[in-house]
Amino acid sequence: MASDLNYDVVGGTQVASPLWSARPVGYRRHERTVDVGSDDRWESLSEAVLGWAVKTRSGFAVKPQNGESPAVRPGAEFVLVAHLGVASVVEPVRVIEVVTTDGRCGFSYGTRSGHPVRGEEAFVIHRSAGRVFLTLRSLTRAGDGFWRAAYPAALVAQRWYRWRYLRALRR
Repeated sequence: MASDLNYDVVGGTQVASPLWSARPVGYRRHERTVDVGSDDRWESLSEAVLGWAVKTRSGFAVKPQNGESPAVRPGAEFVLVAHLGVASVVEPVRVIEVVTTDGRCGFSYGTRSGHPVRGEEAFVIHRSAGRVFLTLRSLTRAGDGFWRAAYPAALVAQRWYRWRYLRALRR
C-alpha cells in the first residue's frame, strides 16, 4: 500500500505502552487521562473505543474507505467528518496500531494527505485499582497549504474536541 501519511513519526503515540516517552521535535505533544468508570464496564468500554465511540460521541462521522468494514484494524482507512455549523471538515486517516489486552485496549490513527493537521492521535482505555481510565495522546503539527495558515484555528478546535473526547465514555 502506497503511503499517503502526511507525517514522519508513525507509531509515535506508542499505544501499547503505559508510559509515553515520545517527544519528537516540531510536534505538539498532548497526553491526558481521565477516569471513565468502574471495572465492570470494561467490556462495553472496550467495544466503544474500538467502535470509534470517542469520535462519534464527540460529533464526528466516521466513514470507512475502500469498501472496508468499520472495524478498527491496522492499515484500515477512514474519513472523519467534523461538522462545524454549516461547514464540514474532512479528515482522512489510517489506523496505525491497535492494542487489545486484558488490561489495555485502544488504537492510534495517523493523518493522511488532505487532513487539516499532520500527526497521530490515540484513544486507549486501561484498568487500575478497579477503575477504567481513558488516555488521549496526540502528536500534531500544522497541515499543508491552506491548513498551515488555519493552524491557529485548528488548535482551538482541537482543544474543544479533546474536552469532548474526555467526556465521551463517561455516560
